[in-house]
Amino acid sequence: MKITKAEVIVTSPDRNFVTLKLTTDGGLTGLGDATLNGRELAVVSYLKDHVAPLLLGKDAHKIEDTWQFLYRSAYWRRGPVTMAAIAAVDVALWDIKAKAANMPLYQLLGGACRTGCLAYGHASGKDLPELFDSVRKHLELGYRAIRIQTGVPGLKAIYGVASNVVAAGNVGKRYDHEPAQRAPLPAEEDWDTRAYLRHIPGVFEAVRAEFGPELPLLHDGHHRMTPIQAAKLGKSLEPYDMFWLEDCTPAENQEALRLVRRHTITPLAIGEIFNTVWDYQTLIREQLIDYVRSAVTHTGGISPMKKIMDYAAQYQIKSGIHGPTDISPVGMAAATHLGLAIHNFGIQEYMQHGAATNHVFEQSFTFSGGLLHPGDKPGLGVELNMDEAGKYPYQTAYLPFNRLADGTVHDW
Repeated sequence: MKITKAEVIVTSPDRNFVTLKLTTDGGLTGLGDATLNGRELAVVSYLKDHVAPLLLGKDAHKIEDTWQFLYRSAYWRRGPVTMAAIAAVDVALWDIKAKAANMPLYQLLGGACRTGCLAYGHASGKDLPELFDSVRKHLELGYRAIRIQTGVPGLKAIYGVASNVVAAGNVGKRYDHEPAQRAPLPAEEDWDTRAYLRHIPGVFEAVRAEFGPELPLLHDGHHRMTPIQAAKLGKSLEPYDMFWLEDCTPAENQEALRLVRRHTITPLAIGEIFNTVWDYQTLIREQLIDYVRSAVTHTGGISPMKKIMDYAAQYQIKSGIHGPTDISPVGMAAATHLGLAIHNFGIQEYMQHGAATNHVFEQSFTFSGGLLHPGDKPGLGVELNMDEAGKYPYQTAYLPFNRLADGTVHDW
């Protein structure tokens, strides 16, 4: 079964997506998500100019060999652009193999370990009343676990608050489905860590008082704290029984998590910007985290993510695979198939796409009773509607960035 065509499709329904479509000599097709938020065209060029020519004529069944070839033959390894491109190839080949076997992909990964994957949604608000309304809306949608993000008094805009009005040429437009703003330059937001640390514990106290002790609550620090600040926040959140505190400090410095771990028993989730197992080596071996946050689409695909999770399982560390709207339905389907099949599944992030995206990507995965299921169609269960995709050309878009009060650029 030879690969005869490798197409890279860029479409921008609710935001920009990059999709790799592989076709075999027998007419089977496979899709892979190559989206890298805010740097999409870098992956397009990597795939079109460097990877696609290497795939033509190759055996579509040889997934592991193809992965190792693309990773090792370039010499320049790792990095988000390279690993997003390799991920797209890997997922597309798994899609083809499962279609050839006439099975849903999770069956080839060992079969289902559960009836569905618990998913969490993103509730947010500029203030407590708006936040409470958002939590209620997510409960009505069927979520059984909810991430809590909130505004901070004195700050004009902050990561994760969906009602933020964006700037930089998009006056009056809100975050909606994705904070990457369609504008020629990234928007500037403000930040004050001390104000944030003072405010957040009271938010979770109020949420617990309003919604009770049973609802799993999550929070994303988005890399904005030093290790000692992260330890302080983790300690202050302990009374509210957090499901996890995510990205409390930039985890490129893996040793920093030792300090955080010494000071708090709040569970820690790390890794959405990681792209290989090497980024986790210390964190998993020393049990400095509780959940692996990488995206299938940014970490080389299903093949290496399963290996990372097998490694994590030795230390009772679970999955929390990245799944906001910059992961296309193709990437979400891949994550859900993997989550259904691995034993050490923890939770799946699921930020629902807009109607235009759902018309471009025809999906079989379902969300019911708080659980995601990939469906039982052969392969991933997602097909790309080329006519719909063609209606939405690429639009320049950037994620925002932060500056402190004195003008210093800070992690967003």
